[in-house]
Amino acid sequence: MSESAPIQLFAKQQKIYPKRVWGRYRKIKWLVMIVTLGIYYFAPFLRWDRGANAPDQAILIDMPNRRAYFFFIEIWPQEVYYLTGILILAAVALFCVTSLAGRVWCGYFCFQTVWTDLFVWVERLVQGDRNARKKLDESRWSFTKLRKKALTHVIWLLIGLCTGGAWVFYFNDAPTLFEQIMHFDVPMSVMWWIIAFTFTTYLMAGFAREQVCTYMCPYARFQSAMFDRDTLIIGYDAQRGEPRGKGKRTSPSHAWLRHHETRSEDRASLEPVSLHEQEASAGNNRKIGDCIDCSLCVQVCPMGIDIRDGLQYECIACGLCIDACNSVMDKIDLPRGLIRYDTTTNQEARDAGAPVASSWSHILRPRTFYYAAIMALVGGIMLYSLLTRSPLELHILHDRNPLYVLLSDGSIRNGYDVKILNKTHEDKTYTLTLDGIENATLTIQGAGHLSPDALPVFADSIGHFRLFITASKPAGGRHTITLRITDRDTQLSHERKSLFVSDQ
Repeated sequence: MSESAPIQLFAKQQKIYPKRVWGRYRKIKWLVMIVTLGIYYFAPFLRWDRGANAPDQAILIDMPNRRAYFFFIEIWPQEVYYLTGILILAAVALFCVTSLAGRVWCGYFCFQTVWTDLFVWVERLVQGDRNARKKLDESRWSFTKLRKKALTHVIWLLIGLCTGGAWVFYFNDAPTLFEQIMHFDVPMSVMWWIIAFTFTTYLMAGFAREQVCTYMCPYARFQSAMFDRDTLIIGYDAQRGEPRGKGKRTSPSHAWLRHHETRSEDRASLEPVSLHEQEASAGNNRKIGDCIDCSLCVQVCPMGIDIRDGLQYECIACGLCIDACNSVMDKIDLPRGLIRYDTTTNQEARDAGAPVASSWSHILRPRTFYYAAIMALVGGIMLYSLLTRSPLELHILHDRNPLYVLLSDGSIRNGYDVKILNKTHEDKTYTLTLDGIENATLTIQGAGHLSPDALPVFADSIGHFRLFITASKPAGGRHTITLRITDRDTQLSHERKSLFVSDQ
């Protein structure tokens, strides 16, 4: 009795060799790539004048000083809720776009897609198109193979280096850091980040590629929750394309366009006719669809799937299979659109010979308005907060141990930590006043002789002061007090309430 072969629990990932294709959606992808990469690489060098005491980089995340700058917006650590609002807006916008047009974000704007497209373009430029690359990988090592492979990986590493360098520009003054890089005088803390992002880009775009979208990105797994019958997806017209057959269509009965007699008069229009309908009308009993089974739609797919098998979670809706199929239809004199962006509702309507919904129907539906309402609400709250944002804030923390001190003259003293946030780019002097207790004395403890009438705070910084309030023992144990800080130049003020404790 012969032993059975061992069970294979792991199958090696098959490398995908996307074929070059040209068409409407490939042009859009190139345009998006150029625009997005241009923004990513050059945005840190944009300047924005904020005054003498603030950085002039338009987009900057200043980690040492705990600040984030985006043109005219400056975010402090206490305003992290702005980041929360931005994340909510981004998430809801992504959900809305997905419900309308499927995974167009993945196919055109996702950083993994953009850099993978760029790396594949470099690979094609150096090693050749699909068949040439496959033949090169299958061939034995030679000087030509070594030269092409080495050149490809060197260019990939240079792109990764530019990517990592551009990323750290957002956290440092870009011109200064660029000059340091040119003189090989980069701080090690920055250099390690550049190295990390260089090899991350090199690994993800050069080797992982579609595996990131298939296995690592969670978006592909829960996208179906946002799809419905009116979501615009890439679909194959099986009614027209099946059964498949090889070769060019040369039937004399084939016409490019004709009026569909089954349509109502108000919808009579020129529409493509599948070949098996034309041949049947001409008395030809042979039934064959428009798909010639050339597999070009599979060869150009960066995910390596066959869209003719139906919608699959790996599909990133890039539209390259549409370009490939349209180019084949043009060559064999058949109408375009065998593979196209369409909704499930329209596909079923065409199969049944029913009227097709208008192009706006998949946009004007309740789900779209729900998402728009959420984005409008969150955006309105953030806008209102920005417009009413004060350049001055006061924060007070009462001592917890001890709550108060009984002095020898019978008076009560409470201690407080006071923080004054000067969000302007000028040095300021503030006046601190108290309401709520009569005949109270305010004392500032610290180096020098500081008075509550003149508390200095540097530009774009936080002034930290130790405050003592002393008063005769009032009736009752706890009293609500109001501390107010006032800008001596502009008279802008901000107040906070606290407690004055005189008894347990």
